[in-house]
Amino acid sequence: MKVGVVTFPGSLDDVDARRAVRLAGGEPVALWHGDHDLQGVDAIILPGGFSYGDYLRCGAIARFAPVMTEVVAAAKAGMPVLGICNGFQILCESHLLPGALIRNDHRTFICRDQELRVENASTAWTSDYAAGQQITIPLKNGEGGFVADDATLDRIEGEGQVVFRYVGVNPNGSLRDIAGITNERGNVVGLMPHPEHAVEDLTGPGTDGLGFFTSAVSSLLAKA
Repeated sequence: MKVGVVTFPGSLDDVDARRAVRLAGGEPVALWHGDHDLQGVDAIILPGGFSYGDYLRCGAIARFAPVMTEVVAAAKAGMPVLGICNGFQILCESHLLPGALIRNDHRTFICRDQELRVENASTAWTSDYAAGQQITIPLKNGEGGFVADDATLDRIEGEGQVVFRYVGVNPNGSLRDIAGITNERGNVVGLMPHPEHAVEDLTGPGTDGLGFFTSAVSSLLAKA
């Protein structure tokens, strides 16, 4: 299964994401922000980093990149799309996911191994986990506070669109401890922590992040 990883100017974790895809048994495909061609991929990852230098607002410029025209269309057609950190911000700016990400409530950049609880294990990116399972994933952001109005928060809670919640410590002031969400269809997922940094015991807190990528590959194979 081919999983495309988009590189924007300022992307930092695109190579890490491609490696995670490979470790999960998928075929990583490098996609360029300036292209309209998705190269026949079966799923897409928008990686972490500081796209376009985070000018104006995180993800605000990246949403207008040529490749995003194709990503939005593919997502609306049901293709699995994962946004990690800056990728999550881009998904919200592109209106593929509700809410927004703002500056951490403590006004400082944070880097830590963060405990999460899986709230929804039925998405294209979480099917290899179990609801209620706790995992440890690296987190690194300065603008990771998830916000939305009360009506939106109630709706995504009620419809099971909260995918991950922070456990123990809320690292950035995210409302209702929300660390990651999905769209109504369950094919688009965004989260602030970095699962691509938890796919090997040698370089991270463990392999708890690998399930994101094996979930996607498995779900694609099941449909093949």
